Amino acid sequence: MIDRDAVRDNAKYLRQVRPIDPEEIAEYVEGSPHPAVVKQTLREEAFDLGLLEQEDGTFVPVDEDPVAVQRWHPEAFPDEYGFALEDLLVREYGANWHMGESGDALRESIRHLKTDYFYQNPVEYDDVAALGYAIYHLPDNYAVAGYVLEDLAKKGLLPRKLRVLDVGAGAGGPALGLHDYVGEDALVDYHALEPSANADVLSHLLEETGRNFHTTIHEETAEDVDPSELSESGEFDLVLFGNVLSELEDPKTVVRNYLDVVADDGSLVAVEPADLNTSMGLRKVERAVAEPGSGVTVYSPTLRLWDGYQPADHGWSFDVRDDLQTPGFQRRLDEATDWDEDEGPGTFVNVDVQFSHSILRKDGKRRFEIRASGTKHARMADMEKHVTERIDLLAVKLSHNLSEGKNKVFKVGDGSEQVEHYAVLTRESVLNEELEHAPYGAVLGIQNVLCLWNDDEEAYNLVVDAETVVDIVAA
Repeated sequence: MIDRDAVRDNAKYLRQVRPIDPEEIAEYVEGSPHPAVVKQTLREEAFDLGLLEQEDGTFVPVDEDPVAVQRWHPEAFPDEYGFALEDLLVREYGANWHMGESGDALRESIRHLKTDYFYQNPVEYDDVAALGYAIYHLPDNYAVAGYVLEDLAKKGLLPRKLRVLDVGAGAGGPALGLHDYVGEDALVDYHALEPSANADVLSHLLEETGRNFHTTIHEETAEDVDPSELSESGEFDLVLFGNVLSELEDPKTVVRNYLDVVADDGSLVAVEPADLNTSMGLRKVERAVAEPGSGVTVYSPTLRLWDGYQPADHGWSFDVRDDLQTPGFQRRLDEATDWDEDEGPGTFVNVDVQFSHSILRKDGKRRFEIRASGTKHARMADMEKHVTERIDLLAVKLSHNLSEGKNKVFKVGDGSEQVEHYAVLTRESVLNEELEHAPYGAVLGIQNVLCLWNDDEEAYNLVVDAETVVDIVAA
C-alpha cells in the first residue's frame, strides 16, 4: 500500500522546482515503491494537484490561463473516433456490419430514433439503438460542442483546469468535442451520467482521449442522482445537457437541481437539435430557470437587453454552421440500402450542423454586457405602439436567413418580445448589409426601421429598406 500523502507532499514541493519525475519521488517515499506505482498514484491525484502528465512521463503544473479561443471549424469527424466506432461495429456484427440483417437492424433503429424525436416519444436505447444513434449523431454532436464552448472561451470563461458533468452523455459526441476543443494542455475531470446502452459506446470512445482527460462514467439517470453527491470533491465548472432535455419528464426541475452544483463562476450549457419541438422546449426551460429575480442569467445567445423583462414568444431559434464531410461509417450504411419509394440516398447520412443552445450562469456575466436604453430604443414588448412607425432598437440576431423568397428574413429579439419579431430585408444597401453578415447571437443596432404587423404570421415585421441603418454593436 503506497503512502499517498507522501506522494502528494513530495509532488507539491517539487512542482515549484522542476518537472515531477515518478522515479525521483519513489526515492523519497517509505518502502521505495516502484516508479510505475508512483506514476499511477500521481495520475489519480493529478486533478486535485493541478498536474499535467507529459509525454515523457513527468508531471508539470497546469497553466492557470483559461482555454484559448480555438476558432473551431471542423470539416470532418476525426478519423480516430470514426475508426473507434467502426471497431465496435465490427466487434459486434463483423466486417460487413452495414449489410444484411445487422445493417437492416441499424437502419431501422435510426428510423425509430428520428420518429421518436420528431413526435417527442420516450426514447429507449438498447445495444442496437445505441450504435445506431452513434452512427447518425456522433459527428454533428461533436461539432456542435466546440461551437457552443467557443462562446465561453471568447470571454476567458473556460478554465484550463476544468471539472465537467455531462448529464445524459449519450454515445460521447459532446465529450469528444469538448476534449478536442480544450486541447492537450488542459486538465479535465470529466464525469458522465449515462444509464443506457450508450454507456458502452461512450466508454469505448473515451479510450481515445488524452492522458489529461480523466473520465468517470456513472450509469444512472439524472433524476435518480442527487447532484450534491457528485460534487463532494468540488463543484463543476461546466454542467452540460447535450440533447437530453427533451427526454426528461420534468426538465425544468432537473436543470434547477443541477444548477446547485455549478460553481459560482461556472456555466450550465444546454444543447438541443434545431427542430421546432426540441428548440422550443429548450427555451421553455431557459425561461423557467432564468426568470427575473432567480439569480440565474442567460449568458448567451438569447440575451435580455431590458432588465426585468422576459420573452414569451415561441422561442424557435437556432444556429447553423457548415456541413461536415460524410463519414465513412454513414456512407457505408447508406449505400448498402435497398431503397423504396419512401426513402432515397442520404437517408442515413447526417452531416448538418444545426442546433439550439443556452448558456446559463449564476454570477451575472453575459456574453455582451450591453443594455438597451429607454431614451434611445423601442422595446419589443411595446411594439404594438409603434406599428406603421419608423423606430430605432437594439436586437439580438437569432437566426440565419429563414426565407427562400426574394426578401431575406431574420428572427430577432431583445429579451422582452411577447410574440415573434422578424427583420425583413427588402432592399439591401451598404447601410444595412450587416444584418445579413452578422453572426448568430450578435447584438445589432437598427435605426429607422419600419414596424408592421403581419396578420398571417401573427408577428411583427421590422422592414429593413434603403433608409434603414444596421450596425453590429457586439459579435
